[in-house]
Formats: sequence, C-alpha cells, structure tokens
Amino acid sequence: MPQITIQSGVVAAGHRETALAASEILKAGGNAFDAALTAMLCACVAEPILASPGGGGFLMAHPADSSPIVYDFFAQTPAARSPASETEFYPIKADFGTAHQIFHIGMGSIATPGFIRGLFSIHRDLCSLSLDELMAPAISLAKNGILVNSFQSLISQIISPILNATHESFLLNRSPNAAEKLISEDEIYKNPRLADFMETLVIEGEDLFYRGEAGRMLIEACEQNGGHLRDVDLGNYHMIKRRPLQFSYHGSKILTNPPPSLGGALIAFALGLLETQNLSQHSIDGFARLTGIAKTICLVQQARADHTTDLDQLFTKEHKQHYLRSLHEGGICLRGTTHISIADMHGNLASMTLSNGEGSGYVIPGTGIMLNNMLGEEDLNPQGFQCWPCNRRMASMMAPTILLMNNGDIVVTGSGGSNRIRSAILQVISNLVDYQMPLENAVTQPRIHFEEGLLSLEPGFSEQIAHRLADEFPNQQHWDEKNLFFGGTHSVMRSIAGKFSGAGDERRGGVAIIV
Repeated sequence: MPQITIQSGVVAAGHRETALAASEILKAGGNAFDAALTAMLCACVAEPILASPGGGGFLMAHPADSSPIVYDFFAQTPAARSPASETEFYPIKADFGTAHQIFHIGMGSIATPGFIRGLFSIHRDLCSLSLDELMAPAISLAKNGILVNSFQSLISQIISPILNATHESFLLNRSPNAAEKLISEDEIYKNPRLADFMETLVIEGEDLFYRGEAGRMLIEACEQNGGHLRDVDLGNYHMIKRRPLQFSYHGSKILTNPPPSLGGALIAFALGLLETQNLSQHSIDGFARLTGIAKTICLVQQARADHTTDLDQLFTKEHKQHYLRSLHEGGICLRGTTHISIADMHGNLASMTLSNGEGSGYVIPGTGIMLNNMLGEEDLNPQGFQCWPCNRRMASMMAPTILLMNNGDIVVTGSGGSNRIRSAILQVISNLVDYQMPLENAVTQPRIHFEEGLLSLEPGFSEQIAHRLADEFPNQQHWDEKNLFFGGTHSVMRSIAGKFSGAGDERRGGVAIIV
C-alpha cells in the first residue's frame, strides 16, 4: 500500500531561517503559536532591520478550540513629552532606488516597546512547549551566525544612515583588517550580545527588560540624551487582548486587526467599497479592475485623513454612501515590518506582524537590541510629530488577517510595508475571492498603490492601460521590477480537504515551507 504522508502544517515568513526554525517546531510537535514565537525570535536575528525586541507587533490567533483573539503588543506613547528643545529627533532619507522616504530617528523617536511583554503573554496563553525550547533556535543563529542574503543587504543599504548612527550597531563589520562598513550580502552576521540577552531573558523573565538592567540602561539613556521614556512607561506597559474586527466580502469572512489600529479598519472600509463593483466581471489586468482598485485606495487615503480620531464613523451608512458616490462619479484623486503566517494540523492559525519602524539609531549597550522609532514614523503620526497623545497605544497600519473563504478554504495573511500594507492585503484578498486565484498567484500578481497624488505600478500592466489610467491619475511611477515598496504578503492556506499550501512574497525575500 502507498505510504500516506500526514502534513504537520505550513509556515510563510520573510526569511528562510525564520521559516525553517518555525517548521522544525511544528515537526517537534509544537503548535502554530509555538512556531510563531520561534519565528518571531528568529526574525530578530535573520531580519534584524524589520524585527527587534525593541519594537512590537500584533498576533491574530485563532485557536482550533476557541474564538479568535488579537494580541496587541504594539508600541505605547510615553506618559509625558520632554520639551522639544531637549529632544533628540532628526530626519534621515531612505533611498528605495525608484523612490525616497524621510524617516525620523534619535532618542526622541523611541516609544515604549511591547515585543517582550507580548512574547511572554502569548507563551503563557497559547503555547505547548517551554520558552527555552522556543528561544533556542534564535540563540543558536545569533551565536553561530547567519549568511546575509540579498534582501537583507538591500534594506540595510536603504536605511544605512540609521545603522551608521551608533557605534553599537550590530550590522557594522569591524574586522581589524577592514574599514568599518555595513555587513554585505554573503557575509556572516552574528549578534552574540543578543544571544546572551535571550539566554538571560529565559532565566529572569520579562522583568529583565521592563524593570531590570536592560530597561534601566534604556531609561538612563533617554534621560541623558533627549528621549521621552521614563521608568513609569516600562513599568506600566501591558499587553492588550482584543476581539478581532470581523466583516464579510462576497460571502467570505475576514478577521483582522481592530481599532485603535488603522490598517484593519481601512481594509474593511476598502473592501466594502470594492464589493459594490463586482470586479470578477472584469479582466484581472484590465482597465476596469485597475481603475476600481486605484480609486478605492485613493478614497481610503482620503477617509483616513478625514477620520483620524473617529474610525467608527467610516462604517455608518451616511459616510459609506458619501464615499460610494465619489467612487462611481470620479474626480477623487487627491515600513520596516515583517510578517509570519502559520497553520498547523490541529486547526490552529497564527498571523503575526512585527515592526521596529526603521530603528531609532540607539542600541541598548551589551544587548544587541536596536530600539524602535515609532514616534518618528510619519504614517503613525498623521497630526504631526511630537503631537502624540500621552500614554496611549499607537495606531498602526499592521493588519494580521485571516480569510475564511466561502468554499471552506482558510488563508492566513498579512504584510509589512508601512502605508502599503493595506493596499497589498486588499489586492491579495481580491485576487483570492474575486478571481479564485491559487494562493501563490494571488501573492505574486502585480500590484498598484496610490499615495500623496502618485499612482505607483509594478511591471506587468500594459502601457495602454497605464495611459487610460492617466486621465484620473496623471502622476504615475512605473517600477522596473517588483519591489519591497509594495509590501510582503507572506501567506499560508489550509484547504477544506486539509491540504496545506504557502506563498512567501518575493518582494520581501519570503519563504514558505510545508511540514
């Protein structure tokens, strides 16, 4: 008789080592949440620009035997603002090649990080393996080193002004026989200080950071060098559990990140507009579909500006009708993140998005931990820098998402990419629901994005279509190749028959592994 292979699950992540470590946890009998924490920790080594214990994120958890829940361990604004004259806060320019973006760094850009609090909270609630088992792969990677791949080298170069802002930077090559420079592709990157910190963290627990030596060094640096954080900020930080935002799109059910985060609400609003257009009647690369998506993304940007503090208003009948009129009448033109998706054989689903912003330029001495620059992220501070409300969870574009399709298939997805997160996830969901694309095709399909009057298009759309779009979107940027600018939707699927599939987004070095 032929041997029947039972699949343990599937992982999609932003780096091969991240995905491999998580897949080994599934093979060892761990569940999707064990694997997610292992991936979360390994990402801090394999994807150090995008993930850090000095940042935060969200987990959309759907245990097989209970209701879905969102774990919010994102950044919190400080309890008080230091005087602007005493705050270290300055801009740097990130060069994407085809586009540029300004980020702000310095001690005054650091918000209270939630990564470590989230790690321990999720482990207590959902995991089956010990924390030292889950942390071991990341410690090994940090000690023994990892070969820098082309994508990690690329993003290091993009934000090199941040990595060069401190001599503590863990990505600088300080070989005695070479000039100090950023570690490049195919060189070995190690972070032994982070390995030591993780080993101590397992023993001493989360208070090592929030009330112990590492936290004390962070607070002293903020007090002396123009940061806002104080003891009360670390001591009072707590992880928040939320019910996911739930809505439907053409009969498929979607679970995503709820307010106060922005990304999930804006995706829900966008899909509500798209649902009126019946995109499946139009060609996937045709004018009607592209103009409908472009207009919708444009309207979502406008809606976000109109409702910075009252997102619930977006879902009232009156407001929806207002934006629908604009959609059909025309005339509406106006970051460092990584994602992990996991499904296991028991029916557990984990969608986790992590971010450190681009990093503040400050590394806690002896720990290998770069702190976030969330207070310097323009998309998180729409009312202006240094205007944030005190002691409040920051709104985020991150939107870890689960799609329960009306045919019984289940997709776990999400994305990195700052403001492009919502447009990337929106287009993947449309590809899956409107066009019944296989998962890999839905992820690789060329994307568009509209922001600040500019319509960006990946290669794959005809010149004729772009010319027709120019009537309403005259300011266009045509990219020569697919790019991390357009997000990274690392996704997995469990079919109604129980078969797993996965797609790592090539735009951000994604890898999928079926176990």
